[in-house]
Amino acid sequence: MTATPTPTGDHLVAVVQEAPVLLDRDATLDRAVARIAEAAANGARLVALPETFVPGYPFWVWKLRFDDDGATLAALHARLLENAIDLSAGGLRPLCEAAKKHGVTVVCGIDERDGEFSRASLYNTVVIVGPDGAIRNRHRKLMPTNPERTVWGIGDGSGLRTVTTPAGRIGSLICWENYMPLARFALFAQGVEVYVAPTWDEGDGWAATMRHIAMEGRCWVLGASSVLQGKDVPADFPARAQLVADEAAWINEGGSVIVDPGGSVVAGPLVNARGILYADCPPARAGAAKRTLDVAGHYGRPDVFALTVNRDVPAPARFSGGA
Repeated sequence: MTATPTPTGDHLVAVVQEAPVLLDRDATLDRAVARIAEAAANGARLVALPETFVPGYPFWVWKLRFDDDGATLAALHARLLENAIDLSAGGLRPLCEAAKKHGVTVVCGIDERDGEFSRASLYNTVVIVGPDGAIRNRHRKLMPTNPERTVWGIGDGSGLRTVTTPAGRIGSLICWENYMPLARFALFAQGVEVYVAPTWDEGDGWAATMRHIAMEGRCWVLGASSVLQGKDVPADFPARAQLVADEAAWINEGGSVIVDPGGSVVAGPLVNARGILYADCPPARAGAAKRTLDVAGHYGRPDVFALTVNRDVPAPARFSGGA
């Protein structure tokens, strides 16, 4: 673990860059709870964790072939399904209890198992948990990227919302959703002050995207990157020898950053390391930064451009009558 300097301030945020206990829901939740406690002890009011942190990102979809490795993919999917989070069954309870215990807002990526219909579909989801321990928003990734579509279903617009918290007005988009201009604008139009972007992406291009969004939206941007080494893949993992060439090599090198509303990086990037980034992020700075550019306000042209966001949740079945 890499120690990072902890600044002070009334609006301290923490971005956790940590590996999950891959495909082990309970152990990964324990790890998340420990990191939340650590960040809170250092004064953080908001804690952000990476994309699908619980129980881990299905990195194997980028390495295995559907035709050649079908049996392995099926075995991995079964394990992922078994360890995914069913929100309707309280599957995120330990993390919610940690948020309440420490009085912090938590943003966390999860593999979500739909508990309402079928119970067999997975979604790439980010949740915002308030300091009271209540889940304030659930957003499912609108469009899984390339081979991710073999794992996750397509999300909807119901979670395209910002949430007012003691740490500011928070909104979140997942990984390459952040390249969707209209999705970003949906958050800008709702006055997002702290924009959280959990991701599996990495590198200079992603860091540049985080800076661009901060400059475009005049908001704080928290890029919560994933990190994974060969040694993080369990010994009994299907096709481990095929997936892990070197125990010490980084499967994902991370790159978490915190960017201010002017586009300057104030913490990070954290690369090839586990740790927590901290920065004081007063929400008022986001509002003040919009004096020169407010894309959803005085710099917008609603007479020329208009965005309609459908927040309806599509239901595959409707039942009437009987118990």
